[in-house]
Amino acid sequence: MIQLKKYFAQGFLGVLLMVCLQCSEKKSPTQFITAAEILGNEAYPAVSYGGYRHNTRAIAPSIEEIIEDMHLLHAMGIKLIRTYNIQLFGETSRLLEAISLLKKEDPTFEMHVMLGAWIECKGAWTTDVNHREGNNIQNTQEIETAVEWIQKYPDIIKMVAVGNESMVHWASQYYVRPSVVLEWVNYLQNLKQTGQLPEHLWITSSDNFESWGGGNESYHTADLEKLIRAVDFISLHTYPFHDTHYNPNFWVVPEDEQTLSPQEQIDAAMLRAKNYAQAQYEQTRSYIERLAPKKSIHIGETGWATTASINYGSNGSKAADEYKQKKYFELVNEWTQKSGITCFFFEAFDEVWKDQGNPTGSENHFGLFTLDGQAKYALWEAIDSGNYAGLTRNGNPIKKSHQGNVKAMMHEVLQPPAEEDLDLYEITKINTTRKLGEQVTEQVYIISHDSLSQEVSYPSAPLKLNVWEGTCQLKMLENGVVALQSGTGAWWGAGIEIQGNGKGENLSLFEEGRLHFDIKGNTKSSFHLGFQTGYYAQETLINNSASFGPNRAYPIDEHWQHMILNIEDLNLKGNLENVTAPIYIMGADQFDGGFIYLKNIFFTKN
Repeated sequence: MIQLKKYFAQGFLGVLLMVCLQCSEKKSPTQFITAAEILGNEAYPAVSYGGYRHNTRAIAPSIEEIIEDMHLLHAMGIKLIRTYNIQLFGETSRLLEAISLLKKEDPTFEMHVMLGAWIECKGAWTTDVNHREGNNIQNTQEIETAVEWIQKYPDIIKMVAVGNESMVHWASQYYVRPSVVLEWVNYLQNLKQTGQLPEHLWITSSDNFESWGGGNESYHTADLEKLIRAVDFISLHTYPFHDTHYNPNFWVVPEDEQTLSPQEQIDAAMLRAKNYAQAQYEQTRSYIERLAPKKSIHIGETGWATTASINYGSNGSKAADEYKQKKYFELVNEWTQKSGITCFFFEAFDEVWKDQGNPTGSENHFGLFTLDGQAKYALWEAIDSGNYAGLTRNGNPIKKSHQGNVKAMMHEVLQPPAEEDLDLYEITKINTTRKLGEQVTEQVYIISHDSLSQEVSYPSAPLKLNVWEGTCQLKMLENGVVALQSGTGAWWGAGIEIQGNGKGENLSLFEEGRLHFDIKGNTKSSFHLGFQTGYYAQETLINNSASFGPNRAYPIDEHWQHMILNIEDLNLKGNLENVTAPIYIMGADQFDGGFIYLKNIFFTKN
């Protein structure tokens, strides 16, 4: 247990000491510094903090463990951290108490907080999701508790974020419309105006760059404009790491760099990754400045994972390792500090609850420190400088990862894929004579097949193999086989999706037709397989599917089976004039990380 200094003695000396401490607390600059003075100030480096040490958040870190973490962050020079939840798991209340104890022990100790209040939609994490309304009970409790803590710890809490990635459409299990966030932002702003919250508290929402208008125009709504004007600053998320899989054009090694050494190719790719993040920031700034020219924009999250088994590892984009994390950490900090942008780097410590069924899942490995307190490559120089001398995590002295062996660390570093590898995630064979939205009139509509000789047609636009929220792995093998590794988390899903900029394929002449494919696999999971119509963001998405797996309509094994499914039997509710994912697969139960393989995928009119 960490022992704090005792500062109460008996008699006159004790009284005198207490008075002196109170005086020093009154003079402490940490009592009076405001969010406006902290944000954009390079003297206040920031990081995202979660101190969970187990594969469940049901076991929150103790105050002593959090104090241990705060000493490590203070040794890093960190003076600003952000949190994510308030009243669900117990960590944040202990964090605030821990910082308060450290400030009492040493009035010059600085650790300020951007407090995160979790916001979710009505029916979140159920099959009855309503994105237009908020979960009133949960959201109200979060905000009410946030108000209590801000009033109790005004010297620590300098900002509050209403929601974390609560508006981005790919957060399909819980996202809300901007109107829901706006309601709570206005509520807090009113408490400020009436003196119930500190007048210098800054209020924001922390969300993906697209949610703030920096990408797809479908986000550009009147309520978003009102929200942008209502917040005190913008907290923006940008993740080039994730887009090495989802949008890899910036990541792959272009032809003119393929003669460079592997080290030079990696360094060039990391520079492109930083530029990619910077471009998303600038796109967002361009949109926001039209609405609120003086609104400051800071980075609420960006980071780089060091380990991955799905999508970002050796069989995927090859992005995850400690060398790339260090390069990204340095490049992003150099850019943001020169530009007067606060950057909450994600994150301080690895947390294994995020993908508890997959120990090597990338979400578990974004920390600058490992779970047991090893400093990753980005922090090795600080170890050499003695910054962490005498400090521990979980009782372990702070040491370099890989035992400080650069060669061992670099052995895990892979160069990014070349341009020709992009076809692992796309199907680019298309019909160039037809535009999206026009009826497909041919007898056969092919997703992936090389030997059919009937009157055939191909998609009107490229198809993307899209994993939803990194929950599984999906790619095209050399022989035209689509390979999916199922997820192990709370849910998983993926689709082969039309890249149509808001338009799907018109298969209205196939309503009485059939879906054909060959399938095999070793997964014991049950899953849904079919096609999607409409769009999630527009609340028109319909899943049209059959059930596969043990004790389902269609069991599979490790031998190829040819399936012919009647379109009318796939629980058809969708509009075949707008097929947005000709194939999708989503887990139903018993998620085990097993494999599913598909080939020879096509539709027929009869």
